[in-house]
Amino acid sequence: MMLTDPSLKYRPFPQVDLPDRQWPSRVITAPPRWLSTDMRDGNQSLIDPMNVEKKRRFFDLLVKVGVKEIEVGFPSAGATEFDFISGLAQGGAIPDDVMPQVLTQARADLIATTFESLRGAKQAIVHVYNAISPAWRNIVFQMERSQVRDIAVNAAKLLRDHAAAQPDTDWHFEYSPETFSTAELDFSLECCEAVMEILRPTPERPLILNLPATVECATPNIYADQIEWICRNISRRDSVVISLHTHNDRGTGVAAAELGIMAGADRVEGCLFGNGERTGNCDLVTVALNMYTQGINPGLDFSDIDDVIQTVEYCNQLPVHPRHPYAGELVFTAFSGSHQDAIKKGFAAQDARNDQIWNVPYLPIDPKDLGRDYEAVIRVNSQSGKGGVAWVLQQDKGYKLPKRMQADFSRVVQALADSSSRELNAADISEAFDAHYCLTSDQPYALIDYQEGGQAGDRIFTGKISHKGGERSISGRGNGLLSSVLAALRDEFGVQLEIADYSEHAIGAGSDVNAAAYVECRTPDGRTVFGIGTDSDVATASVKAILSAANGIAVRG
Repeated sequence: MMLTDPSLKYRPFPQVDLPDRQWPSRVITAPPRWLSTDMRDGNQSLIDPMNVEKKRRFFDLLVKVGVKEIEVGFPSAGATEFDFISGLAQGGAIPDDVMPQVLTQARADLIATTFESLRGAKQAIVHVYNAISPAWRNIVFQMERSQVRDIAVNAAKLLRDHAAAQPDTDWHFEYSPETFSTAELDFSLECCEAVMEILRPTPERPLILNLPATVECATPNIYADQIEWICRNISRRDSVVISLHTHNDRGTGVAAAELGIMAGADRVEGCLFGNGERTGNCDLVTVALNMYTQGINPGLDFSDIDDVIQTVEYCNQLPVHPRHPYAGELVFTAFSGSHQDAIKKGFAAQDARNDQIWNVPYLPIDPKDLGRDYEAVIRVNSQSGKGGVAWVLQQDKGYKLPKRMQADFSRVVQALADSSSRELNAADISEAFDAHYCLTSDQPYALIDYQEGGQAGDRIFTGKISHKGGERSISGRGNGLLSSVLAALRDEFGVQLEIADYSEHAIGAGSDVNAAAYVECRTPDGRTVFGIGTDSDVATASVKAILSAANGIAVRG
């Protein structure tokens, strides 16, 4: 059971003494270096780790997306890992502008195996780590600070010596004071400085210092303070690359990475869609697209995000959540009526403007930038309003219903959604629309042919109408086409309607398009009935709209 007083068991994470912190006032203006650890940290977190085929497919995806630094595995973990990495290194599969990275613990035999797996590679990063926090020193290792520091120093010497023995490869190094986020800052600095003393980085050949939130134990601002403190106090700051590796135990891995960049970090490690141990790693897709929506090119290409999702889900055998930022099936979808209305108006305003600035309510990014279309932006269920229904019809059929007609039809859709207790798709809505406005073939009145004569102010409609299985010739006189059609219906069938509103528009664009016509009519007893007609000829469409309204009276009484 949860404790009524959790302070008896848990302690708040201590603040960092950094009263003049600078990161809160900084703005991200450029992307960091990106490292994907999908094939190592992500892979070791899967129920069924990727086989060689899946690892190669994932590697090719990362290259396609534009990731230039890829942690391809943990070569000392087993034969599958070693063989895959060796195959990449020797098989010419790594593009010249992509840097493979491998991870190893700070043990002599494992470091030797790691270098052997990369024999033949043009360039590579070897990443070594050792845990340094009090919990690990006191509980796991039972070591003093000096002993833990010596582990890092000895590992650095092994990196240096193995690299010298394989001079044909352009070697780069990364050191992680593992469990950095829960370690003392002065000891983290001490271990990093000791490794730097051995590897002697320069501005031209910097050392990557990875400062991981191995387990996220504090709010993101504290992690940013830790990063800024290291950036301020590390010697030869121009000779190191500060890298972030955040986890998501508190649900703020993305925020911690973003604040860490503001605090001075140069590089972000993570996985596509946040896969990783426990609650996952920093989600590179979200961080990159967050930057994109602020006008920053992240250097990663998610123009076909559905293809990225398909590949990641296949390789990881894990689904991307429907509400996952930017990528989920439902993230660009509105069901609520007020949301739908705002989005619909936003798109209309977007079309009316002459600039390219994106400004649509509820949509922080244009779905088309990610390869998505607008069809699923608004979907209809019992929570939807008239704007959502109108949007679906506009996307599906090209109709732009007048507002009062939107309200009329939304009641039909609401009743259908309530009775079915499910989401209504475009086919459901289209079928309901055709039925309600009598657009199916079996209607009381259907236009066969017509002619219009007379002169301005005195028009004569002469037409052939299908009625109750037969054909009727009708005629009427009025001051225009619509009034003459109404007169013909009144005189021949006793249908009495008056037009309250009329509108029309082209469906689509170009020279070969159809027209849609809408009428709002009143009956002698004050009822309102709507009609719609479509045809390649706008006049014929308007005649069909009158007949649609007349059919509504005949069918519904």
